[in-house]
Amino acid sequence: MMEKRASSPSPLDIMGGSRDEEDGSCSSTVTTMRTAETLLRLVPMTLCIAALVVMLKNSQTNDYGSLSYSDLGAFRYLVHVNGICAGYSLLSAIIVAMPRPCTMSRAWTFFFLDQVFTYVILAAGAVSLELVYLAYKGDTEITWSAACVSFGAFCHKATASIALTFVVVACYAVISLISSYKLFSRYDAPVANSSNIAAFQG
Repeated sequence: MMEKRASSPSPLDIMGGSRDEEDGSCSSTVTTMRTAETLLRLVPMTLCIAALVVMLKNSQTNDYGSLSYSDLGAFRYLVHVNGICAGYSLLSAIIVAMPRPCTMSRAWTFFFLDQVFTYVILAAGAVSLELVYLAYKGDTEITWSAACVSFGAFCHKATASIALTFVVVACYAVISLISSYKLFSRYDAPVANSSNIAAFQG
């Protein structure tokens, strides 16, 4: 009686197995990148909330009078922008965490909103930084004395809030680079025309 030999795997089976392993590694890489981007988008949210809370509690009363963040338009703008950016960071992190295909419209939306919020939070930090600089140094040309001499605690809290805001700016810059890469990597590189190259060289 003839024994039945175990059939060896065919090349197609081997190729199929390697393809499954490759697909599994690719899906694992995509999951890791999605998790990393989600965490990166949550970091600005916590920093924005911290900067917002520090500024909201920033007020001081002494013999020279009382001073609060709400008395200065730049600081009110900083509080509003930090609140809006915290909400956007949370919303975008939730959307990124969802395992759904990245369409072209979604890539363009993230690219546009990330750019907008990066410049908005940068503008808020820059305006507030200029105000704090004037509060520390004063301006003799317009007879503006250094307010931080009298309201040192107020200026220290304002400086801390602005420092947190600029860390948020750095995080949004990195996020903007990621969304830019995810968008423009979907486009093919332009094909060089040999006739144009020859004409240019000639």
